[in-house]
This record gives sequence, structure tokens and C-alpha cells, in this order.
Amino acid sequence: MQDLLPSLPLLAAFLFASLALAVTPGPAVIYVLTRTLAQGRRAGLASVAGVALGNFGNAVGAAIGLAALFAISSLAFSVVKYAGAAYLIYLGVKALRAPKPQAGEGAAPTFGTAQAGRIFRDGFVVALLNPKTAIFFAAFLPQFMDPAASAMGQSLLLGAVFVMIAATTDLMYVFTAGALAPALKKMKGAGAAGRYVTASAFIGLGIFTAVSGGRSAK
Repeated sequence: MQDLLPSLPLLAAFLFASLALAVTPGPAVIYVLTRTLAQGRRAGLASVAGVALGNFGNAVGAAIGLAALFAISSLAFSVVKYAGAAYLIYLGVKALRAPKPQAGEGAAPTFGTAQAGRIFRDGFVVALLNPKTAIFFAAFLPQFMDPAASAMGQSLLLGAVFVMIAATTDLMYVFTAGALAPALKKMKGAGAAGRYVTASAFIGLGIFTAVSGGRSAK
């Protein structure tokens, strides 16, 4: 594995750049924050796990050349992009149509394994159906790779490291939002408002994904 890692100065530059990129709020952070504020910390943690797996799927895709396909095929890129946007809008409509909280419902519903599984799946699909992530890995990782070593091995290893860094920063957002969520829920009308905010965030994110031009990483 040591042969797949860049030199120490280059590795330090990679870690610093990865941290700077990961901590910058983007679609994944908005998704994770929305889930945490609307459904609690456990929902946020399930979202982080799903997003991380989806991002790693894109890293694998970049390693085997999927990003190259997206870079040269506008049709392939558009199909995946619009599928991801449609899924986000679907999540927003689903949140909007959720049953309204009844008066006196102060306690949060039990958060079971099935619900955690659905949120994990949603996070995975949202992250995986973002072709910009695969292109980002294909453009970013080679800057820190040794041409003499295995390209696929280095890409997978560096991609995994980036995903772990991003997951760590996402966890920071989850714990921060989780600490604020109880106070927000105590506000009058917070349940109904939270439902509309959640739906607006997902639908807005889906529309932004659909209309954003180009195939840049961020």
C-alpha cells in the first residue's frame, strides 16, 4: 500500500486540499443538514454513511474510466445528472406530502432500522447519481499520483481517503445540526415549517442540479 501513496509533501498537499474541499458546503452537506434538522441526528448519520458510499462508488467509477465516458459523452452525463435531479425532487415532494404533525405531538417518532435503511439508500442514490463527483475524482486525483505506480490502485486509495475526510467533515455538520435541532423543534409551528423547509431544500437542490451547466467538479 505504501507504494500507492504519494511522497510525504505531495500527500500533505493532498490532505490539505481534500479537507478544504470537503469542508466547503455543497449539495451533500445541504442534504445531510436537511435530514438532520428534519429527522434528528440518527437520520443525519445514516445520510452521511449513504453519501460516503455513493461518493466511493464514484471514485471507483473514475478509476475504471466512467468519468472519461461522462467527459466525452454529453448524453451519458445528462442521463445520470437528470436522474439524480429527479430523485432529489421526488424526495422533496415526498417530504411535502408527509402527514402533518398533530397538535400535542411533542415526541419524535421512533427511528427504526427500516427508516435508517431508507435514509441510507436515499443518501447513496443522491451521491451516486452525481456525475460531477466522478469527473471531480478523475480531474483531482491524478495531480497527486505517481505515473510509475498502479493508476487504478492509487485512484482507489486516494479516492477512499478523500471520502473518509468528507465523511468526517459531514459528521461535524451532523453533530452541530443535531445540537441545534431540539431547540428549533420547540418553536411554535416548527413541525409544519420544517416539513416545508425540507421539501424546499430537496426540490431546490434538484432544480439546481438539473439546470447547472457544465461538468465541473463543484
